[in-house]
Amino acid sequence: MILAVLAVGCAPAPAPVAKVAKVAPDPVTEEWYGPVTAELAAMNRQAEGLEGSGKGDEAAAVITKGQALAGRLLAAPRPTLAALEAASDLDQMYAGMLLGNKNYGWARLAFQKNVSRWKNWKPQTAETARRLKLAQDGIAECDRRMGQ
Repeated sequence: MILAVLAVGCAPAPAPVAKVAKVAPDPVTEEWYGPVTAELAAMNRQAEGLEGSGKGDEAAAVITKGQALAGRLLAAPRPTLAALEAASDLDQMYAGMLLGNKNYGWARLAFQKNVSRWKNWKPQTAETARRLKLAQDGIAECDRRMGQ
């Protein structure tokens, strides 16, 4: 009896049950992704127009609403260039507003997000380089104002 128990204890472990891995669909390929990207780009234009006409509070409300859309778009493992540009434009406007309100640390953080986006984007183009430079200039302006 003891010999039988020891023999069973030395047997190899049973093979694991193969699990079928569920592959999450890529949000970029879903039908909502393109329209949400276009909606965010339109909201950016609306906020820019409001800010340009001196309606900063209304522009801030549009930017705040747009942040939820940007988060949804950027949750994709590989967001499209259009989505990244729309999110970047939103952050650039938000950073500019924060800079104008003397919230230099928060503005710097928003500019830094854009630096990270465009520094690591492949392939680099003249447009991505322009956006990177714009964000770097924003950081430099924050640093300059914090040092005053």
